[in-house]
Amino acid sequence: MDLFDLDQTQTVSREEAAARLRDLADQLSRHNSVEFERNGHRITVAVPDEVKLKVEVEIGDENELEIELNW
Repeated sequence: MDLFDLDQTQTVSREEAAARLRDLADQLSRHNSVEFERNGHRITVAVPDEVKLKVEVEIGDENELEIELNW
């Protein structure tokens, strides 16, 4: 199987980040997939009923909150 990798970093307001997280959470709770759009292309990722959720917090010179879903 070919690897598809979408790694995107943008600077957005805290409110915009929250809106994007809410949209992702809404997709996860209502559907069995999530959609991403980039450069006019839409990617749909199937998500099973159960996933592994990892939350990581790093505090230092640069703070980081990482949320990861695996299945």
